[in-house]
Amino acid sequence: MSTRPSRIDLLGIATAAGASVRGCGMGPEALRVAGLAEALLELEHDVVDHGDLRRPHPVLDANPASWRLPDERRNDVLDLAARASDLGLDILSAGHFPVFIGGDHSIAMGTVSAVARHCAAKDKPVFVLWIDAHADFNTPATSPSGNLHGMPLALLCGEPGFEDIYKGPWLGQIAPDNVTVIGARSIDRDERKLLNARGVEVIDMRKIDEMGVVALMRGVISRVKAAGGHLHVSLDVDAMDPAIAPGGGTLVPGGLSYREAHLIMEMLHDSGVVGSLDVVELNPFLDHGGKSATLLVDLVASLFGRAIMGEEAGPVEFITADEAG
Repeated sequence: MSTRPSRIDLLGIATAAGASVRGCGMGPEALRVAGLAEALLELEHDVVDHGDLRRPHPVLDANPASWRLPDERRNDVLDLAARASDLGLDILSAGHFPVFIGGDHSIAMGTVSAVARHCAAKDKPVFVLWIDAHADFNTPATSPSGNLHGMPLALLCGEPGFEDIYKGPWLGQIAPDNVTVIGARSIDRDERKLLNARGVEVIDMRKIDEMGVVALMRGVISRVKAAGGHLHVSLDVDAMDPAIAPGGGTLVPGGLSYREAHLIMEMLHDSGVVGSLDVVELNPFLDHGGKSATLLVDLVASLFGRAIMGEEAGPVEFITADEAG
């Protein structure tokens, strides 16, 4: 049976510091323009928007190659991770459902940390469903690019190789064997070795082709239910095929179809085990007329109960974080 959150709290994390392609820092606003809050309100959810976390703009420099030095970008990622972790923990502690909207996938360093810290205090296991073309399980030593949006899962799972600057009271911990990556089709060689060694479940596109989404998702949901766990869903726009979601900076052909993506979300809604959500890597600069933003909004709506044969919604109300108190 599905469960209905008492309130959905939107928190934007407007950054592209973890990526090599600029633009996904505009993702939170693009999702708002595409009607994210309105879609949830139509489903009769109470919604509060906390606005965006962001770092100050750097000193301007006419040289394009100077766009944020690696150390500067790393500091941006970690500053936002710490702030997102603390604010996310506040949202969860108040009994609300956080929807973190990015921003590149490095924001998960903070968002999943918030969930892990919250659940550790309740002695509740955390499970993560990483819906992504990539596994994001690189370390600074294994990453071919050095971009932090390819490393959040490794950091969160306690993989060695991260300097002390990556750690602090904000950082949470998750068990690698409680992580499922679904939709994968681009994994680096050393990253693949780590995933296998740590017991991370990877449901690649071949498995989906062979077994179908339903059977595979039933397995994921069953494990969470059996453990009485909290499932965090991290949805990357590049999990979907570029034909339906062109608005990402690291696109890989052969992704999830429209119906496969919606079916995952519909099954997650019906399961009642999801307690938090990321929506990441939307780059409106690369999108085609809002096509990807609209798809992501529709997928979030499916996660929160939109159905083909649903009941009509009644009056709705939308408030800001300041008004909510």
